[in-house]
Amino acid sequence: MNAAVKGAARVPGFLQGAMLLLCVTMAVMGVIVLTPVIPAMEAHFRPVPYHQYLVPIMMTAPSLWILAFSPAAGWLADRCGRRPLMLWAMLLYAVVGTMPTYLDSIRWILLSRCGVGICESIVVTVTTTMISDYFKGASRQKWLAAQTAIASLSALVIVPLGGILGSAFGWRGPFYLYGYTLLLAVGVYLFTWEPERTDPLMEQASEAQDAIYHRVPWVRLLSLCGLTLVASVSFYSIITQNGNALAALGVNDPAKIGLFTEVSSIGVPVGTFLYSRVAPRWHISHLLFVDYVLIGAGFWLMGHAHGVGQYTAYGFINQLGCGMVLPTMLVWTTSGLAYEIRGFGNGLWQGAFAVGQFITAVLLPFLTLRLGALSSTFKLLGVFALVTALGALIGRRSPSD
Repeated sequence: MNAAVKGAARVPGFLQGAMLLLCVTMAVMGVIVLTPVIPAMEAHFRPVPYHQYLVPIMMTAPSLWILAFSPAAGWLADRCGRRPLMLWAMLLYAVVGTMPTYLDSIRWILLSRCGVGICESIVVTVTTTMISDYFKGASRQKWLAAQTAIASLSALVIVPLGGILGSAFGWRGPFYLYGYTLLLAVGVYLFTWEPERTDPLMEQASEAQDAIYHRVPWVRLLSLCGLTLVASVSFYSIITQNGNALAALGVNDPAKIGLFTEVSSIGVPVGTFLYSRVAPRWHISHLLFVDYVLIGAGFWLMGHAHGVGQYTAYGFINQLGCGMVLPTMLVWTTSGLAYEIRGFGNGLWQGAFAVGQFITAVLLPFLTLRLGALSSTFKLLGVFALVTALGALIGRRSPSD
């Protein structure tokens, strides 16, 4: 297969796109696989001072390093090549990801989670960049939008597996899943190749004015990364706190927590599908308005839920909005970037998305402590999302801005 891939007529197709999309599951597994065992982890580390903060941070610690390292990962990919960098990061990810299966100190576990974050920053940034290298135009938008769908669909498998392993082996169980990255690395090695600057596809893209920006458009990128931050906090709020929210409603079994989380998470791929249908026809401000109305309404209703069924249904509405807003921001932010700055631009977006993940781990416990209940925190987030929706409608801008 490698020989065929290295032939003269190398045209990226479904196989290359699918392999790169599967790599996105590493970022999902970095956080969501632990959702069913968060209550068990908090119980295990209860003697540790500030455990109510350290355990959520342990869950989302990779995001801090994704924030810190993603721009550098993109810069390295632009200067040193995409594929070799990603393959080495995938191998290291499997090593550091499984370390908590035998580590006892919360400090050493946190350190291993930092290693996971560095590897994730490289893999996710390079994956998005290679998709942008391989494909162009509407095809590129399709594959970039599919990242969100694949991430959420993989959660439908990863979360229940995390719950099953958590029930069988305790809070350490889900960490065994990190080893599957070795299989992904084999697939990437066999079925992808290093994009070339002189590839005819690149020349065609340039001729079609697919690359609008050849120098980093700082104001544009930073503005869109700010909106991405809001979307990220919304997305990760349920992922990081669903275990505690369901526990407050009387669900304590990790497997059941994983099942209810899975039902809510179905909203993300459904939202991504809706995005693919309406994005070509809607103005970006109208699209963002609908995205954040769904997110805000979901949060507000979750805060008023009195049973597990209600909470799960309202969580689905919230995740529906998240499934629409994430591809909206990814495609909008990364469109028009030339090959020589594409990795860096993707790295900035991944960093913004990651900082939302890290902020969520600290912000929600803080707000819950001050407001007295997680339900009150959800209500506040709902109000903020609805205000953001109104701001998107008022601050109408053209999609090419």
